[in-house]
Amino acid sequence: MDKLAAICGGKRRGAKKTCWADTRKGQGRKLNISDLRRGSCDVETYSGFDDQGEMHHVQGPHHHVHKPEDRQAYVTLATNDTYALGCLTLGESLKRAATTKELVVMITRHVSDAMVRCLEKTFDFVQLFDVMDSADSANLAMLQRPELGVTLTKIHCWTLTDFDKAVFLDADTLVLRNCDELFDQYGEFSAAPDVGWPDCFNSGVFVFRPSIRTYKSLLHFASTNGSFDGGDQGLLNSFFHEWPRGDIKKHLPFIYNMVASIIYTYTPAFKRFAGDVKIIHFLGPTKPWQWNFDVHDRRMISDLGHLGETADLLTLWWNVFISRVLPNTSEIQLVRAFHSK
Repeated sequence: MDKLAAICGGKRRGAKKTCWADTRKGQGRKLNISDLRRGSCDVETYSGFDDQGEMHHVQGPHHHVHKPEDRQAYVTLATNDTYALGCLTLGESLKRAATTKELVVMITRHVSDAMVRCLEKTFDFVQLFDVMDSADSANLAMLQRPELGVTLTKIHCWTLTDFDKAVFLDADTLVLRNCDELFDQYGEFSAAPDVGWPDCFNSGVFVFRPSIRTYKSLLHFASTNGSFDGGDQGLLNSFFHEWPRGDIKKHLPFIYNMVASIIYTYTPAFKRFAGDVKIIHFLGPTKPWQWNFDVHDRRMISDLGHLGETADLLTLWWNVFISRVLPNTSEIQLVRAFHSK
């Protein structure tokens, strides 16, 4: 674990701080796939586009008027304050890994104003979107993950057309080492195989090109076909259906999306390649911030011996959270409990 524990350090380059906001901030609402089928929301009202399909921007402290060439960004999503903690830790891990790319977090109306202020300290851009829910209770019940429906909000990332290329990272990922080479070596749509069904990709980490055309196509596809698992992964795998048999260069190596919870199934490989891992994914219903952790002694309070090296990976997440997130989030009610531990 010594190799894995050495998270790459580095100073964050001076970034301009801009806060993008939906033109209906404070009026966000939950939209189901059925709303699209009924035609109750079009692209313009759904995400703040003008008649030419361009996104409205509300001027922030340093509003960008022109689109520079080759702008690239890491993008993540916070659907509520709890997942925003994951986004903050992810963002700080990217900064610690000395990324040169811009950082974008998409949020919903369920993220509090206090949390937004915290996100603005870590991310270059904060943008509000409506919640999109598949309302597919049957498929979500099979996964025993009813909360995954709102992850369809993720497809809004294709509307971030101020950027030429982006890498999406789920809020439950952690960057250990600089991985900016993803932007140069991989195109749309690149992702790593899912550990549960390798003929499908895992949608927790993927390389994409923002495009209003792709976004509209995804909305249309979602409205007519839905998602086979009720979440974004089923939708995206059906939409980018050529991925399993297409260009192998669009298959990301496992080091960019290593699932922390099932290391025991490939322990020899983990010991061999652990030093190369760049992104950890804490896949599953229990997220790092839900474990009982002593922030003063920096150790897990519960006996996690049965988790093996997964416990060490959880400690990596907590170390970033304690040192780089906790000091800047004291005003958040959700975080105050951590300070008392």
